[in-house]
Amino acid sequence: MIEIISGSSYSELNKSINHLDTNSPFLDINFFIALEKSKSIGENTGWISFPIIAKNNNEIIGFMPIFLKEHSYGEYVFDHSWADAFQQHGLNYYPKMISAIPFTPITGSRVLANDIKVKKSMIKALEKILVEYKISSCHILFPDKKDHELFNEMGWLSRKGVQFKWHNSGYQKFDEFLQTLSHNKRKKIKQERKKIEKNGICIERKQGKDIASEDVDFFYKCYCETYRLHNSTPYLKKSFFYELVKNIPNKLLVVIAKKNGMRIASAFNIIGEDTLYGRYWGALEFFSGLHFELCYYQGQEFCIEKKIKYFEGGAQGEHKLARGFKPFDTYSNHYIAQPDFRDAISNFLNDERGRINEYSSELEERTPYKKLN
Repeated sequence: MIEIISGSSYSELNKSINHLDTNSPFLDINFFIALEKSKSIGENTGWISFPIIAKNNNEIIGFMPIFLKEHSYGEYVFDHSWADAFQQHGLNYYPKMISAIPFTPITGSRVLANDIKVKKSMIKALEKILVEYKISSCHILFPDKKDHELFNEMGWLSRKGVQFKWHNSGYQKFDEFLQTLSHNKRKKIKQERKKIEKNGICIERKQGKDIASEDVDFFYKCYCETYRLHNSTPYLKKSFFYELVKNIPNKLLVVIAKKNGMRIASAFNIIGEDTLYGRYWGALEFFSGLHFELCYYQGQEFCIEKKIKYFEGGAQGEHKLARGFKPFDTYSNHYIAQPDFRDAISNFLNDERGRINEYSSELEERTPYKKLN
């Protein structure tokens, strides 16, 4: 008999869900434990752990990464206007529930189970929890296409978005990739990289056990500087990165820039089964082209060297197009408990979908690659 329960923390699950993993480093239980142990999520953060688990004879056979949210920050699927509409009608939008990887707009499975019946049971349990506890809504952020279609089938609202991904077409070296681009785009990238060289900036990549504590310290200093420049506060604590280095070092890549022997910038990447994920970066000094070098070109070169198929350079950013990234569709699903608001949001999403489709078509027309005759 399938039993659906909700947990109070991911640390309690220990390693017992990793057999359900889809080979994503963001679904490794160590990733969630690092968030909790570092207090990047939890009390006073607006992110409360609420994992959904399916059990059979005390064995975990299903899992959903669920959180109760008191705000909409760190999600990358924007629903602030929905929250405003609830408030204007005297209703509470928060707390809401989401299924997501905190602060990480990465597409992946959100309903982990080998049996479709178990998946549907967990989704139905979510719907019952919303009603029982009078929670306004639940939002499934960046599900893979298979899970997205399952939520569609079960009557959840669908939302579409766009991100950018670089495809490694079996290149043997970076120059081979450049030859696939139009003359202007190829020239621009060469000029940007030449500026880095002329400024005497050296780049070092570190992976796995080669990542030292001083590398984490320096990276975090750069990471905080990025937020400071935007008058904001970092979501993630330094100890979160220490936990990742301790528990999943072989899935990490740190890129460091130096000038005159002094470190000036750093980027932090996470390595998946067939994808490199560019996540965080920062610089203590500004140099033209430094961001593109650390966050894009170094990642592309790493993928070529390690024969990694894809590189995702983070959320948003049309400037990625000129660096060889192509647009791809992302999705989210939404269950709105209040019928009137469900209808209104459904209409909004239908209108938005048309605009997103037009935007995607425009992006496709702006491809930086050579036109084939």
